[in-house]
Amino acid sequence: MTEYAYIVGTNAEFIKMFPLMKELDGTFIHTGQHNLSELIETFGAREPDVVLSPPPEHGKTSKFMGNPAKATFWNLGGIVKIGKLLRKERPDIVIYHGDTMSTAAASIAAKNAKIKATHVEAGLRSHYWLEPFPEEIFRKEADKNANLLLAPSKLAVGNLESEVRKGKAVFNTGNTIVDAAMEAYKLGRKVQQDVPKEEYAILTFHRFETLNNRAKMTKIVEMVEHVSIPVYFFAHDPTIQALKRFGLWKRINQKVKAARFANYVSFIGWLAGSRLLFTDGGSIQEESLVFKKPCFLLRNRTERMAGLTTGLNFLTRFDVEFTKSKIDEVLRPDWSAPDFVNPYGEHGASKRVADRIKAFSESI
Repeated sequence: MTEYAYIVGTNAEFIKMFPLMKELDGTFIHTGQHNLSELIETFGAREPDVVLSPPPEHGKTSKFMGNPAKATFWNLGGIVKIGKLLRKERPDIVIYHGDTMSTAAASIAAKNAKIKATHVEAGLRSHYWLEPFPEEIFRKEADKNANLLLAPSKLAVGNLESEVRKGKAVFNTGNTIVDAAMEAYKLGRKVQQDVPKEEYAILTFHRFETLNNRAKMTKIVEMVEHVSIPVYFFAHDPTIQALKRFGLWKRINQKVKAARFANYVSFIGWLAGSRLLFTDGGSIQEESLVFKKPCFLLRNRTERMAGLTTGLNFLTRFDVEFTKSKIDEVLRPDWSAPDFVNPYGEHGASKRVADRIKAFSESI
């Protein structure tokens, strides 16, 4: 019987991997990068079989937010810890996801231990090393070290086919985020949620390259000030600190309404009920397509290029006038979401991923 080992570190990884874990059983290894306890309880998921390092306290995003040196040492330690465990347990296939430090560490450790590896959500590219940073580097490393590459879209498959060497298997399975978001939405509908009945927009941003650039931050405020409906701001602590540092905190607070940074189920309820959203995040671009919400990307580049073909994801490139015109367009009373086929697939991606992994395991 094939032995699978899932290596998961962050909340985003877990959200996209737990539907796959339901389809394909295996050892659950948690690196400790984020605290997963709330998500595990919310989805009734299994506890990790192994925790490699103590996770941050509940409510804290990371143990090393804003400390690159500490993050680097943690990652190097993760490679050693994962490698030691893999050499001891010798699973047949290591499964990792996405583009985090845990992903990169898992991919390097699996390669060094000479164990076959599968990268779920492979092939995403912004084609620029510094945005998003360091995720673009982690993605390429994770793809380079994997034997089975499971891409979320046709565009991602094309990226992989232009890069990978012979002997690697590449498939378009769609994105498991569709399964996770729909499950969260169903759970949210069973409980009373504090979502406004009025039309509203959502704002959330947190990326390093955003928070350290006064010009970008100022332009974000200008864009948000143009929105004619209430804007609810889901603010991370580093975002608040950056706004204060650049003297923008009081200004943005004259426009936005504070929203508690909710758990995933609650946030999906907010997203599904919104009229539009602003973000510099990654997965939220995909979630916006699941619920057909206009999404303004507060970036110059995105690794999720497939979303730009739908007419619902808009790459602002911090062009304030372009963004204002698009905001006016989607807020017109007669505007409706365009017809499109979700480039990340429909419900059932987790089973497609599981089937591909099982077929691969039978071939080795």
